[in-house]
Amino acid sequence: MRWIYVSPHLDDAVLSAGGLIYEQARAGQPVEIWTMMSGFPPEEAISPLAQVLHYQWGFPTAEEAIRGRRAEDEAAAAMVGAKTVHFDFLDCIYRRGADGSWLYAMGVFDPPVDEEADLPDQIAAALLARLQPDDQVICQFSVGRHVDHVTVRRAVERLGRLLWYDVDLPYAFNHPEEAAPNTAGMKESLQPVTETGLRAWLEAIQAYKSQLSSIFETPEGLLEAVRASWRDKGGIGLWRPE
Repeated sequence: MRWIYVSPHLDDAVLSAGGLIYEQARAGQPVEIWTMMSGFPPEEAISPLAQVLHYQWGFPTAEEAIRGRRAEDEAAAAMVGAKTVHFDFLDCIYRRGADGSWLYAMGVFDPPVDEEADLPDQIAAALLARLQPDDQVICQFSVGRHVDHVTVRRAVERLGRLLWYDVDLPYAFNHPEEAAPNTAGMKESLQPVTETGLRAWLEAIQAYKSQLSSIFETPEGLLEAVRASWRDKGGIGLWRPE
């Protein structure tokens, strides 16, 4: 039996559940992080939004951005004992419509556009091609409503499997009001994380060097928010329908 964390981007699974991944791997359970939006976009098709983000991340080109982020993800996953699988779907900042226009030019928190109505089915098909019957699949709730998180959740829910859910960090720190609607009708299973697991989790988060400045107010603030969450709960919650 494998634990499969379906991650929208090259950091989401470790940010949200790195301590639990560490504990599962240390217990001898195979753990894999499958990142969906980690494909290489064509260099001639980089949106103004992507250009701004590349500058913030410190990458001059899209190829270097994806290659660098994949390397960060592999390093972080190794710290918590997980294997990585990188799929070739494009991040929303790189996706264009049939007429060549940027689908998410105004930002990443817009709802999925109608032109991408078949994208969840494409992602679900890619997942089904690799999943085994005994795999335990963990999906993120899509707290914060990032369009890629919403799309990936829709895809995973089309697999026809009993799923586990985890809470998207750091989005949940800024959107506590979304906890109740997302967990309605679900039961939480609190998974303990040791102090050693917490340390591995925090170290793995810091492996995403290019992302830390853009995903939270400060890197130190992010690490302290994770520590505070751990002190409050002593672990990480996984949710399932009751």
